[in-house]
Amino acid sequence: MSKTRVAVVFGGRSSEHPVSCVSAGSILANLDAERFEIVPIGITREGGWVLGTSDASQLAIRGTEFPSVTDGKSLVLSGRNVVSLERGAEVGVLSSVDVVFPVLHGAFGEDGTIQGLLELADIPYVGPGVLASASAMDKATAKKLLAAEGLPVGTYVELSRRATTLTEEQRDKLGLPVFVKPSRAGSSIGISKVTDWSQLDAAIELARQTDPKVLVEAAVVGREVECGVLEFPDGRVEASLPAEIRVLSEEAEAWYDFETKYVGEDAELDIPAKLDDEIIERVRATALRAFEALDCQGLARVDFFVGADGELTINEVNTMPGFTTTSAYPKMWAVTGVDYPTLLTTLVETAIARGTGLR
Repeated sequence: MSKTRVAVVFGGRSSEHPVSCVSAGSILANLDAERFEIVPIGITREGGWVLGTSDASQLAIRGTEFPSVTDGKSLVLSGRNVVSLERGAEVGVLSSVDVVFPVLHGAFGEDGTIQGLLELADIPYVGPGVLASASAMDKATAKKLLAAEGLPVGTYVELSRRATTLTEEQRDKLGLPVFVKPSRAGSSIGISKVTDWSQLDAAIELARQTDPKVLVEAAVVGREVECGVLEFPDGRVEASLPAEIRVLSEEAEAWYDFETKYVGEDAELDIPAKLDDEIIERVRATALRAFEALDCQGLARVDFFVGADGELTINEVNTMPGFTTTSAYPKMWAVTGVDYPTLLTTLVETAIARGTGLR
């Protein structure tokens, strides 16, 4: 029986380029080689498509050095064909693909852009479609949609590119501390914790290095809990056991930033989260509601704050969560009973079963 050809697409133009590369390395190492033939496709920071490495070890973090896509044989997609555009060489089809696994985090990948390209090319792909990807990527838009469905979100102010800072009324509404972040980014890139209003303008400027639209959120007191959602080929959608992120640093201003997520040792995951059974079931049920509210397919990770009284607040929804060896999404599913290789197989098979087009 012939193998299913899976194009694993990674890198990309967003600030999360290196995290995407690490996620792809984990997928290359764990996708069932007896069932799938991998076609690695890297996207450079400038947007060029190249033949990527199939060596997972080349996509690992080395100390504090992250991998990246730099150069290689130039490629384009033509329908389901991967076509070589190597300068000076004859143009030719390198391979055809059956499905794409777009392991792209952030803008120009997780935001509906590549999903639209793949819809036009009629290539099935892992993860939510164009609308859900775009809506979830924009944190301000996601909060509006979640709130419209009666789901709990925190207090926030959206700053368009025309707004330079918060008004006094907005500051009073939010209080201190606040978190200032790019509206369309992830991996805690460009985020600042502001504990004094004198820090605000610098925090907005930092966020705008990633995205002109900025979100300013009131801090929510609570435990950080995440829950994975997975769609199966038969259409079932289930929620994983949740994980709790514990930041170990004793510094008062410590939070779950980029360094803590990927290169530090100041955070641990408790899976399942050490919560009462009733709260765990509410987290799982609310994660499923959020998945449906944004019209997601395939997978998502829903991030919560859990207050001392068990009150839930949805922080955000990630439609292509991290797939690194330390990422919560695959770990949550492993504890729930779906190991990493089975998880990847499920995602690919669900994408093929769903196909493309309106659904």
